[in-house]
Amino acid sequence: QVEVAESGGGLVQAGGSLTLSCVLSGTAASINVVSWYRQPPKKGRELVASLSGDGLTNYTESVEGRFTISRDNAWKTVNLQMNNLKPEDTAVYYCYAETVYLADLAHTLEAWGQGTLVTVSS
Repeated sequence: QVEVAESGGGLVQAGGSLTLSCVLSGTAASINVVSWYRQPPKKGRELVASLSGDGLTNYTESVEGRFTISRDNAWKTVNLQMNNLKPEDTAVYYCYAETVYLADLAHTLEAWGQGTLVTVSS
């Protein structure tokens, strides 16, 4: 079973950059997708970026061209590079992983991290 943990949040001025890291621990038969979600203050959680097991990336329109999701070769870390940050990017950012269960390939498992806060000041 895979667990995920985020790090890298903090306070940054508008126009600045941050890199969030999601560390994956445990074992799985394979990884279907690792995604970054965010939840702004008093709003719902939204998908920010995804990286599929076969390497496809997807971004929400508001971050397209500013954020980049990437991973290391061993699927131990998935990063979210965030450039040209805006105050509206302020949110708690969560890492999510969907993996194929090693003991039963017919089942998938989901893992959420605790979140890391990103605050962008104007």
